[in-house]
Amino acid sequence: MLFREEYIRLSLELNLFFGRIAKEHSIFIETSFTGKDQNLAREADSLKVQFETLLSEAISLANGAVSQETLNAQEFITPHTLDAERVSQLYTWVPINSSLTQAEAGLAGNGGMVYSPALKQRVFMLNQKAVILTTALLNFKTRILNNVLACKLFTTNYPLLLDHIIREAKFYLKALNKLQNREDAGNARDLLEQEVFWNRIMAEHSFFIRGLLDPTENELISTANDLGEEFNKLTRKAIAATEQTALLPGVTAET
Repeated sequence: MLFREEYIRLSLELNLFFGRIAKEHSIFIETSFTGKDQNLAREADSLKVQFETLLSEAISLANGAVSQETLNAQEFITPHTLDAERVSQLYTWVPINSSLTQAEAGLAGNGGMVYSPALKQRVFMLNQKAVILTTALLNFKTRILNNVLACKLFTTNYPLLLDHIIREAKFYLKALNKLQNREDAGNARDLLEQEVFWNRIMAEHSFFIRGLLDPTENELISTANDLGEEFNKLTRKAIAATEQTALLPGVTAET
């Protein structure tokens, strides 16, 4: 059972992290369609705008309420985020609200803040909005993947990448629901589950980079491939650990 302070802090940190991921997923989904499917591009842009609104609310509530350690670890933005947004907007013409990134850069960590019942209620409502919006994004991603697999739709995104971002949306939803039920996600079972999940995600990130490189970039291709294989090894080790402890029976490399 989470206490009020933990519930507020963990909720805000989760929404700052995944709210940004969700809006960025919406952006690269939007840019993946041809002119034939601009209706889908507009749908993706609408989701992007809604996640920007969600992220804006999370930022306004998070100042002084999130841990300084998390801010120092640059879990929400990095020194490269703002430049990446500017370049992405320049080459895609997709509007990106970079003021959110600037606001996040100015966030302060918790230093004796009182976590009031009123703040808890506002965070609860933020989580509810995130559940509804992430469910809509998950359904949109799933519809796109199903149509791609049925050869009814073309996008520049790999089917595996679509499956990859579907799994991330499911992970976000699961974490939100745990928080809304005041469940502690810091137990051994959850930590091992997260280890398997994120190692696989990082392996796929590396292989996506490999697949997007020009065939002449042999050194970079090799580096990306090596990173992917290293994360695959870590995934297998994490799965073995879960099986040895019997905390996560039945976990496989596809989890």
